[in-house]
Amino acid sequence: MDAEMSMVGLTGRVTGTVGPGLVGEVIVRIRGGAEHFLAYPALGSERIEVGTVVTIVEYLPPRTVYVSAAYGI
Repeated sequence: MDAEMSMVGLTGRVTGTVGPGLVGEVIVRIRGGAEHFLAYPALGSERIEVGTVVTIVEYLPPRTVYVSAAYGI
């Protein structure tokens, strides 16, 4: 399976605030462990605070993701 396809749809937790003008950080469980990725909001105006569960909407190798708050989780 393509690496990009395996990342999209995964959930993670914000460890550094994600928002407009900010480079945030999320931690995602992957490959039997957990890894940190640089994160940007999928919706440019969305601000996502530390501790929020997010869904990966887009993945740009090697370590960048675009995320949206995972409502209902």
